[in-house]
Amino acid sequence: QWFLPAVRGDIPPGCAAHGFVCDGTRILVFGGMVEYGRYSNDLYELQASRWLWKKVKPQAPSTGSPPCPRLGHSFSLYGNKCYLFGGLANESEDSNNNVPRYLNDFYELELQHGSGVVGWSIPVTKGVLPSPRESHTAIVYCRKDVGSPKMYIFGGMCGCRLNDLWELDIETMTWSRPETKGTVPLPRSLHTANVIGNKMYVFGGWVPQSAGGEISAHDGEWKCTGSFSYLNLDTTEWIGLISDCQEDKSNLLPGPRAGHCAVAVGTRLYIWSGRDGYRKAWNNQVCCKDLWYLDTEKPPAPSQVQLIRATTNSFQVKWDEVPMVEGYLLQLHADSPVPSVAGIPGTGVPEASVLSSQGGSSLHPSQSLPSVPYPEMKVDHPSQTNNVIPNNVQVSLTSNSVLKVEGKEKVAAPENKATQETMKNHADATGFKESNAPSLLPVCTSSPQTSANVGELHDLDKRTVNPDASVSSTVSSTQTMVTQQAVKTESSSTNGAVVKDETSLTTFNSKSEAAEAAYIVPSTRVNTGQTNDSHSSKTPQRQMAPGKTRDRQWYDVGIFKNNNAVVSQFYLLPEETLSNSNKMENANVPDYRLLKKQDLFPGTVYRFRVAAINGCGVGPFSKISEFKTCIPGFPGAPSTVKITKSVDCIHLSWEPPASPSGNILEYSAYLAIRSTQLQENPSQLVFMRIYCGLKTSCIVTAAQLSNAHVDYTSRPAIVFRISAKNERGYGPATQVRWLQDVKTSSSK
Repeated sequence: QWFLPAVRGDIPPGCAAHGFVCDGTRILVFGGMVEYGRYSNDLYELQASRWLWKKVKPQAPSTGSPPCPRLGHSFSLYGNKCYLFGGLANESEDSNNNVPRYLNDFYELELQHGSGVVGWSIPVTKGVLPSPRESHTAIVYCRKDVGSPKMYIFGGMCGCRLNDLWELDIETMTWSRPETKGTVPLPRSLHTANVIGNKMYVFGGWVPQSAGGEISAHDGEWKCTGSFSYLNLDTTEWIGLISDCQEDKSNLLPGPRAGHCAVAVGTRLYIWSGRDGYRKAWNNQVCCKDLWYLDTEKPPAPSQVQLIRATTNSFQVKWDEVPMVEGYLLQLHADSPVPSVAGIPGTGVPEASVLSSQGGSSLHPSQSLPSVPYPEMKVDHPSQTNNVIPNNVQVSLTSNSVLKVEGKEKVAAPENKATQETMKNHADATGFKESNAPSLLPVCTSSPQTSANVGELHDLDKRTVNPDASVSSTVSSTQTMVTQQAVKTESSSTNGAVVKDETSLTTFNSKSEAAEAAYIVPSTRVNTGQTNDSHSSKTPQRQMAPGKTRDRQWYDVGIFKNNNAVVSQFYLLPEETLSNSNKMENANVPDYRLLKKQDLFPGTVYRFRVAAINGCGVGPFSKISEFKTCIPGFPGAPSTVKITKSVDCIHLSWEPPASPSGNILEYSAYLAIRSTQLQENPSQLVFMRIYCGLKTSCIVTAAQLSNAHVDYTSRPAIVFRISAKNERGYGPATQVRWLQDVKTSSSK
């Protein structure tokens, strides 16, 4: 969502074709055209954390003059230094009499840590300097296996458009012209170049207007282009993605443009604005106001699925968020055999609909382009159902597919009982296919309910929690909204304020004999009529050996927009697709509307895995987690757990289960403690009982806390479990993770 920050300080005048770098939370802006014929060589710093502008005055070089006023230069950051190259200066002192002079001078600007700069210097370079130019691009890349950073300059303008590539070894300060393979992009200026991984993505710009299929040598006519290529910086090979002559009659690709901006965030490239037009039609130029993004690779695997709450026939689960994804594919495998469904046709070409991470849009299949395996798209208006994703999104794991975004989406009320966070789309079903090629999607920015930005996610993730005696945090295992908020606070993003005592809930099945022992140690499962058939010593998640998962049949629970779900059903696969259900690659996700659903059974172990989805397809699956549904007749889990810290102890309190299934005879509270068994198997916690009685509260002393185990599976936390007992035995426990300051946890 766009917003206009209230900046203050030395606010710079508006300017065009300036240099711009981002260093953490500060932005440096150098030069540019203030008005026609009047250029600048001022340097400004913006502290984005405070929206404070400051005009900085670097020291002049020890030899030579500081950079002259200019526009169209490149300004690149590596480490604590910025590198300035080229641009266009005005030889005339009269701004109304513009005498252009192309530059190829090279400067280095040393930065101070956090804020401020040291000064300019003019490095002594070897080799032949690139020719003078402006409106070129410059990026810095450093291979992982060879720690020598290199700056690459591509294209630009010097009376005519250029498409030459130059390399500067920053350590030796040596210029060279690398030999490239593949088809070099057309000469261009006012394009963008961004590095993601080992690739430099080049998009748009002004290119010469071809006459009869030939490019004019004099560059007398030019046009904007929407062509798109990347250079593999390890092999120096050019790969074309969208050609200049590729037709796009439906306006489903980013239109031709120049003077736009592009920024890489993780493995996603965002493209914003620019202008389009021909030299002979200056009055007809069109300013673009659209925002697009490009997914360049599949998302990484999410964390293991974590259990929040279990009932006799459902699980409430969550997993850590993966930044910049469209949704998550959740699958389960049951211990008990699940029948296949005969008579349900398999779908050779699956259909789907997906809500974009920035709003709603429908994804439809289209014919593959003959020359480039690349998506077609156009901008759509976001729906207001930003927090959900249809559970009938289909993913076809095939290559060279084309992703097409269509117009408005029609969304009906949820029908699927299997999830509370999914909904069905009753519009025309569509296709969502996986491709090894990057995938472009439009971003809708008009919705006020967009997800948290990456800066907020990273900032929150670095925060530590400092327990305070006056602060008490409350979470609930029965009220969905409170539980989800606690879960989000536990993960890397939150829609609310950060509390100083943070907790999250996990429900597990405890054995009735568990409360009879002072220490709970791992043991095998025992089937008795009076228990829930699982032992409280085990964490709700058990990692399975990867080799053992190959013979399992995995069933889809659905595709979810958010990183949590309530699971009470899953989809049964047709017989002909059962053999492919284990494969993570080259398997179709069928049309869920044609499949029957299977309810979860009481007292049954289910294994879960989850994978993230973006425009490139389904990423790898997470490690496997194992949970068990409750057996009827046992009490539910205690709810609304509160943790209040005092000077020398903490106070635990909770509310009785919403479904006691009889009279509650007692409660037990447990604390995860340090043990040698944890060193052998960190995923299996060992618990000590710290309370047993009828009261719904207890005191945890400093002596007990000194023996606590700090769990680092996500954020450092001390783990408590609280369960209730009725005539049949103990029911599922509520697990509370009390987040700790890193310093505090490391000293325990």
